[in-house]
Amino acid sequence: MSIYDHKSIEKKWQQRWEKERVFEVKDEISPPVFRGGLKGGFQDKKRYVLDMFPYPSGQGLHVGHPEGYTATDIFSRYLRMNGYQVLHPMGWDAFGLPAENYAIKIGVHPKKSMKDNIATFTRQLKSFGFSYDWSREVSTCDPEYYKWTQWLFLQFYKQGLAYKKEAPVNWCDSCKTVLANEQVVNGACERCHNEVVQKDLEQWFFKITDEKRGYPDRLLKNLDDLDWPEPIKLMQRNWIGRSEGAKITFPVVIARSPVLGATRQSRVNRNEHGIAAIANTLPRNDISVFTTRPDTLFGATYMVLAPEHKLVHELRGQISNWDEIEKYRKVSASKRALERTDLAKEKSGVELKGVKAINPANNEEIPVWIADYVLSSYGTGAIMAVPGHDERDFEFAKKFGLEIREVIKTESELPSIGAGKMINSAEFDGMESEEAKEKITKKVGGEMAVQYKLRDWLISRQRYWGAPIPIIYCDKCGEQPVDEKDLPVLLPDDVDFRPHGESPLARSESFQKVVCPKCGAGAKRESDTMDTFVDSSWYFLRYTDPKNNKKFADKKKIKTWLPVDTYVGGAEHAVMHLMYARFFCMALKDIGLLNFEEPFTSLHNQGLIMGPDGQKMSKSRGNVINPDEVVGNLGADTVRMYEMFMGPLEDSKPWDTDGIVGVRRFVERVWGMLELQNPNAKCQIKSKCQNSNANNNNSEINIEPELHKTIKKVQEDIESFSFNTAISQMMIFVNTVYKTGEISREHFETFLKILNPFAPHVTNELWEMLGHKNLIEKEKWPEVDVLLLSEDKINYVVQVNGKLRGSVEMEAGAAEYDVAQAAQKDENVAKHLSGKKIVKQIFVEGRLINFVVK
Repeated sequence: MSIYDHKSIEKKWQQRWEKERVFEVKDEISPPVFRGGLKGGFQDKKRYVLDMFPYPSGQGLHVGHPEGYTATDIFSRYLRMNGYQVLHPMGWDAFGLPAENYAIKIGVHPKKSMKDNIATFTRQLKSFGFSYDWSREVSTCDPEYYKWTQWLFLQFYKQGLAYKKEAPVNWCDSCKTVLANEQVVNGACERCHNEVVQKDLEQWFFKITDEKRGYPDRLLKNLDDLDWPEPIKLMQRNWIGRSEGAKITFPVVIARSPVLGATRQSRVNRNEHGIAAIANTLPRNDISVFTTRPDTLFGATYMVLAPEHKLVHELRGQISNWDEIEKYRKVSASKRALERTDLAKEKSGVELKGVKAINPANNEEIPVWIADYVLSSYGTGAIMAVPGHDERDFEFAKKFGLEIREVIKTESELPSIGAGKMINSAEFDGMESEEAKEKITKKVGGEMAVQYKLRDWLISRQRYWGAPIPIIYCDKCGEQPVDEKDLPVLLPDDVDFRPHGESPLARSESFQKVVCPKCGAGAKRESDTMDTFVDSSWYFLRYTDPKNNKKFADKKKIKTWLPVDTYVGGAEHAVMHLMYARFFCMALKDIGLLNFEEPFTSLHNQGLIMGPDGQKMSKSRGNVINPDEVVGNLGADTVRMYEMFMGPLEDSKPWDTDGIVGVRRFVERVWGMLELQNPNAKCQIKSKCQNSNANNNNSEINIEPELHKTIKKVQEDIESFSFNTAISQMMIFVNTVYKTGEISREHFETFLKILNPFAPHVTNELWEMLGHKNLIEKEKWPEVDVLLLSEDKINYVVQVNGKLRGSVEMEAGAAEYDVAQAAQKDENVAKHLSGKKIVKQIFVEGRLINFVVK
């Protein structure tokens, strides 16, 4: 038997797949058929399996990147062998800040750096043998792509879902651009880690909070029906932050007016609704609050406004300590939102002297303060402070000597935050606090309401490398959308794209000098570009029709393939890409461009592959593993299988050089099975072995039941994305074959079919060596003979810290304790447990036992 030369074999099959266009898929789908697998029932014969497309912003992949791509490739290959037409495309998220920063760093134009990086990424992905339909490749920086990004912006604009306003925004002075809330991590830019500050700027937004169209509630409600990891759903629910409560108005009175030079006598009356009304000669000001605890209204003893609240400036002439207020506001403006809202920080604030508010529940005048723990960007930018029933309000009141009043009796000491009986609350005394919420709200003329933490999506970027926003400004006609026939609005090449605090496009005369599409007069273009998450919010639609120059995608083709059946990517995109893509689909459905509103039916997250030191891979740590080197030395099949064998897909795990060498030995053992293959051997090895050589101590081993158990396990594990245990079972089968010393041709061919999705190169080569001219990918997935699965004994996989260390044969129905005892007596298992403490034991009946040790 020749040595397994992975370099020549892998190149050979990659060239054949490409030449024969093996993985290109047609848009005509076969009618549904009845199947037992894949959850059974009538199944349509298409699947859309998608990876989150990569940012080609560096010099290439590291070994962590192919993990998710390998998972989707195994699944796609398995589906094809089960008769499915599979759309499995790849493209490039090539616009945005990371790509631009890389271009600046190496001193080349981003158009060139992107072209070079995409070439590198493409070569590397193809070296793994991934079965992508490369005929559908897209790149977001291609004008033929961003033409439709701009077109979709215009559709949103026409529907009032894209708008411009001045707003406080997150500004990174290092990147010289605005960041969305989701791009600020612990008060710093997620890319450069520079501290983020607040600025007031005119910016473009998408109206993701549009309650008339119900986006916040739809984004929440639909999560219940999605086959997504629960942690991702929880992150989205928390980010949307739905709160039920009440909107209540607190009238403001001026105790002393410098304008009038006298104390104002405010008269508090009740109107027909029982609302406190202020009769005075000055314009009335109100403070509106949203509270989830209207039952505590009688305990509101002061108000707190965000330092930047517009009412503070409006009352400037009535505030007697304005210099103190102004100084505090400046200090607050320099603080990050996270710093301001940190529960552990010491509370600070300043009273607005001369200004009072009226508690509408009891008509009491209460002081008004500003404090930086209240943010203008959340709620109304004002709170009613109830120190008896809120921890932050309690700390604030204690520090400044403000009244603390108990209005709900609970078993806890103050501040008590739970439900209980109403006290000190007039006619509501004795009532259950939950019952009192709506009644108190009604009494004071408030309204029950819902509030969200979710904010509109800020899409403006003051950078060059992005899709230009297709808007023109005319002195006469104002803001005008670009005519659709004039798309795309191209990025000019002759621009100094280095950041200067405004978009580089503002300095391009050729870009700016345009005419108004309405009146024909001279006008100028919008100079901001779009957030790269706009590009990635619809790319999965374009894959269905990537060469269409008349539509963003044909409706029939969209209907054929979408929504995406299986989506795989990192959990870090939970509240950015995944949220935005969902909003896009909802909006496009409302506009009439889609017939569905959830883009990704099923979602799987892959965990990080850490460096050998257990740390996240980075050049600064020197722990990056280059996939080119590993594939070159050990082969693509080895790397593919090792990354799937390291542990559960969703877990983070360190790279282990010894571990990958072990997988290489497994691939070589599969290669060596060709010598064990006996064309004349019977399928039932047991009967054959009884007439075999006398030195074979395993003559009673029956391969066929083990093979069918392996088929069943592998297909179940592929469908559940449990690839590590599928590989463990295939390793057990190969060990069984070697113990037997011989395998029939039929069994060998069957095994190659189930191994193929994991190791497509070596299996195709062996398939050809067995005399087949067709590709093994064209074969049908083997069917399980259930009659062979009934057995008195069960072979348990034994793992230590998730790695295969042995196997034990046990009676069917054996207790966990007995399996554990037997497993620990295995020589190899005992070696890996020696000197270590078992901290956890994971038992899957009939399948495996895993000892977690430290």
